[in-house]
Amino acid sequence: MTVTCCIRYVIDPFQRDAFEAYARNWLTIIPACGGDLLGYFLPHEGTNNVALAMISFPSLAAYEAYRERLKTDPAGAANFAMAEEKRFILSEERTWLTPVTL
Repeated sequence: MTVTCCIRYVIDPFQRDAFEAYARNWLTIIPACGGDLLGYFLPHEGTNNVALAMISFPSLAAYEAYRERLKTDPAGAANFAMAEEKRFILSEERTWLTPVTL
């Protein structure tokens, strides 16, 4: 059963460009580590401090294996470090979803 992780970020709206660079980096890192990246989404109209990402996995076990690969990936580690240094992510929440099918 496919599961999708929806990550809701509260970002510093004055550092939107830094968050966009962070998100753009994940576009190659996540697939390389085994995640099926559905996309990163930046604020456009309305609320200016909420961004989303959606990543699918065949199972929660596949997600756990992905997390282990991500921990040892140099590009992933560098992206996490950049976010920590620049502090443009104020908070994040993960919600796990499954698709509705016939």
